[in-house]
Amino acid sequence: MKNVKIAKLWDSLQSSYLFLPAVIVTIAIALAFTMLTLDRAGYYDPLEKWGWIYTGGTNGARAVLSAIAGSVITVAGTAFSITIVALQLAASNFGPRLLRNFMQDIGNQVVLGTFIGTFIYCLLVLRTVRGEGNDYNSFVPQISVTVALVLAIASISLLIYFIHHASTIIQVSHVILEVSTEFDRAIDRLFPEKIGQGLSQSGRQVVEIPTNFDADAYPIKATSSGYLQAIDDEKLMQIACENELLLRLEFRPGKFIVQGRELVMIYPGEQINQKLTKEFRDAFILGRERTEQQDVEFPIHQLVEIALRAISPAVNDPFTAIRCIDRLSAGLSRLAQRNFPSPYRYDDKDNLRVIAQPVTFAGLTDAAFNQIRQYSTSDVAVTIRLLEAIATIALYTQNSRLRAALRRHAEMIKHDSFDGVSQQLDKKDIEERYQAVIKVL
Repeated sequence: MKNVKIAKLWDSLQSSYLFLPAVIVTIAIALAFTMLTLDRAGYYDPLEKWGWIYTGGTNGARAVLSAIAGSVITVAGTAFSITIVALQLAASNFGPRLLRNFMQDIGNQVVLGTFIGTFIYCLLVLRTVRGEGNDYNSFVPQISVTVALVLAIASISLLIYFIHHASTIIQVSHVILEVSTEFDRAIDRLFPEKIGQGLSQSGRQVVEIPTNFDADAYPIKATSSGYLQAIDDEKLMQIACENELLLRLEFRPGKFIVQGRELVMIYPGEQINQKLTKEFRDAFILGRERTEQQDVEFPIHQLVEIALRAISPAVNDPFTAIRCIDRLSAGLSRLAQRNFPSPYRYDDKDNLRVIAQPVTFAGLTDAAFNQIRQYSTSDVAVTIRLLEAIATIALYTQNSRLRAALRRHAEMIKHDSFDGVSQQLDKKDIEERYQAVIKVL
């Protein structure tokens, strides 16, 4: 459970504009006190021979620090404004579910943190400058002012980077690439080569489920509503083994759970006590929104959402929809080569302990193709690319059940498009692509 909670915490911190800028500001504060300590100790004398250290008086130090602090905080305000505009564009053009991807952008967080950190650094150093002219008791933190100049140069460099980066991350090609990359990572994370027992043993596994499971199982119910973001499978298996229990998960990550719904059914139910109930509830992490941590459908839905907005009458951009279909076909082609996890999980003694909610290839293809097919019945280019995508995916699988799922989608695409397309030549092109799919399948 510790690893799952740490992963969830880290994911939340990455999606926040608070954590990384706060870390950078903390570093800036520590740097200010360190440089001031070196100044008070007189370590600047050996550095003067290099010719790079600040050698001006108190008035000059105040002017430099004030100019840097004032200009950097102004630029920081502008950067914040640009960021907000980028988030608004993302929400309107790509969908509100994509905002999380923009919030996770490390580049923006580093830029904003550096601007604010430089501002705080200059203020902390400025308060230590004292004296006027040749006052004997005057103090000019020469090393600290020199570092402030270095930070100012770094801030200007980051400003140039930020302008380029902000104009890049709102491009649709970049957004689609980032989502497809998250899709690939989710596949590698959630679909290793072997999980549980092979699906070919399903007959044996069903026999091992007690016939009175539903009658005697004890339900662990959700205490709040929200999206199931993660399940600690290892913790559940450990509890089941230690207490000789059989668990059946009622939901899988990504599903919305209403307060009071059953999270997991425990057999036999008479062994459940208050302590075990709390441990079971702690193994389920609910949140306000979906994440890709254990939900492979989430990046699929993000790509589908971009495609649907692109082919809507208000936008009418089939080329963006085609890009999304290309990325979906690439991800599903990788999935077609993976062993899908069995819902039946055994302990080291070959005893059935956990029955999970399965993720199926047919369900993922439904999530990828159904809505795009339904909204693009009159768009010939999108329809043709859907059929081409299915033909591409079919090349990567020899499994009859997976191919049956692909064939079903090809038939639905052809049927719906013939109802929405009136031009006979367009229908002929669609028929040719459909026959190509059937040939591959």
